[in-house]
Amino acid sequence: MLIILYIFIVLAAIQLAYYLGVFGKFAFAKAQKITPKRIPISVIVCAKNEEENVANYIPLLAEQNYPDFEIVLIDDASGDNTLEIFEQFEKQYPNVRLVKVENNEAFWGNKKYALTLGIKAAKKEYLLFTDADCYPTSKDWITAMSSQFTMQKTIVLGYGKYEKVANSFLNKIIRFENVLNTIQYFSWAKMGYPYMGVGRNMAYKKEEFFNVNGFIDHMQIRTGDDELFINQAANGKNTTIAYTPESFSYSKPKTTFSAFFNQKRRQIATANHFKSLDQLRLGVFYGSQLLFLLVAVFLLAFQFEWIIVLSIFLARYSIAWTIVGFSAGKLKENDIKLWFPVVEIVLIFTQVNAYFTNLFSKPTHWK
Repeated sequence: MLIILYIFIVLAAIQLAYYLGVFGKFAFAKAQKITPKRIPISVIVCAKNEEENVANYIPLLAEQNYPDFEIVLIDDASGDNTLEIFEQFEKQYPNVRLVKVENNEAFWGNKKYALTLGIKAAKKEYLLFTDADCYPTSKDWITAMSSQFTMQKTIVLGYGKYEKVANSFLNKIIRFENVLNTIQYFSWAKMGYPYMGVGRNMAYKKEEFFNVNGFIDHMQIRTGDDELFINQAANGKNTTIAYTPESFSYSKPKTTFSAFFNQKRRQIATANHFKSLDQLRLGVFYGSQLLFLLVAVFLLAFQFEWIIVLSIFLARYSIAWTIVGFSAGKLKENDIKLWFPVVEIVLIFTQVNAYFTNLFSKPTHWK
């Protein structure tokens, strides 16, 4: 029992090292400023069977307050009216460029193939990405995201929010998980170790795409047009983050647990292709998080040095809650921080379940 107590103390130290030493980099970062730049921007949207979303959201992109931008709309062989709607937008807006993707036997159903065609068709030097089911929080979204580019910083990682759903615990789980993921990749990026970004909201200079030969090294992996690309192309010198409220994008969250669970499975499957050191950093965090909880419950159940165990347990949760709270405030997600202890436990076991489910079956991807 004494050895188990020592293990518990080590696990607590690892967790505190992550929260204070890593995640604190973002939680306690200074407020970010927007310094408008007039660099040319191509906003790239890839859609497959998204007729309702593109009809609602593309006009919001076209209304952006920015002096020099185009919108590259990629129709990935849709079977609905997405292409027809895109063609209407091409006639309506002079800065819309349409890319039509035909099914290719070698790359059928591969979003990376469609994105590659869109990136090559883009006329501007800087590329800003969002998904067909996403929309910006303000008319200054392009301004806010592009303002973080410098001569050295040619990759900008943004935040993709999920819409709130009233009286939905699932929505709180989804949004909390999104915040925790963002805290991690924002914090590691600030430390000079970027490992992922989200296609809902990210930007990079076109040359970064060609420097790594695009998606060629992971073209056979259906997911990862955002995460695996950033994992390969980003480093401490060329990557920064954008977290002003104007830089956020919104998208609709999953509405059933099964859909959320499948999304989680795809994320885990993609993370298995990260660089080894990035996998180790993530694995140590999630592993110590799970073991910390299990060992704490075990020691408390046997009431072994329960005052020490409970004190350490509460200290870890107090510090983690504080870090998450400050970070959630920066991301304008204040309501979910109140649910931290409960939602974290749910997510821990969801993560474990998704991991072991992936061992026996592959998750579905972009079709």
